[in-house]
Amino acid sequence: MSTELLFREDAYLRTATARVRSIEPRGIELDRTVFYPLGGGQAGDSGALLRANGERVVIADTRKGERPDSVLHVPAPASALPEPGEPVTLEIDWPRRHRLMRLHTALHLLSCVIVAPVTGGNIVPDKGRLDFDIELTALDAGHIETETNRLIASAVATETAWITDAELDAQPELVKTMSVQPPRGLGKVRLLRIPGIDLQPCGGTHVANVGEIGAIRVLRIRSEGRHNRRVEIGLIDSG
Repeated sequence: MSTELLFREDAYLRTATARVRSIEPRGIELDRTVFYPLGGGQAGDSGALLRANGERVVIADTRKGERPDSVLHVPAPASALPEPGEPVTLEIDWPRRHRLMRLHTALHLLSCVIVAPVTGGNIVPDKGRLDFDIELTALDAGHIETETNRLIASAVATETAWITDAELDAQPELVKTMSVQPPRGLGKVRLLRIPGIDLQPCGGTHVANVGEIGAIRVLRIRSEGRHNRRVEIGLIDSG
């Protein structure tokens, strides 16, 4: 049975109630969650589960389970675990999540500034990066930073849309990432649309308006192999 993914419909949910479905070797499975599991390059959420007796179970990470849309909440070492069937209150580390949302959305804009196949990506709280199959000499940090910040300043609202597997297969140009393909087999695929700027499959969490990202800076550009040029960015207000 799948976990109800509350973050998929509302990335701004910070808390919710749920019931423990099972305690697995890799983590705690709930019937519903606001915790995003590691995937698509985005780090998994951290936070806590609050038990009715007042105990706080610290969640150090969130990972995908074996079944489609199954989510496992990884407790910190030596945590007291809840019992199957027990109700709990979920609280994500919101400042951390919000940084991930801002960086993830910024990478969508970055992929529009650098027009080249994307060979990889990663988002952690202090930085995000994309790898491109492009010549290193074609990447200018000042230009990338200026153009990405220009798109951020446009303050365009983001939108979520869904298409069928067949519709995505008929529009292969929507998939920019060479290393990670959108999950198929569930009948539909989630898209992030930034009107006039970008449209691509993505299951991650994003801000509601690109202006919420705030200004970014290019941290580093370097070669990572024959076909990978890595561009790392950070949020200017994140230190």
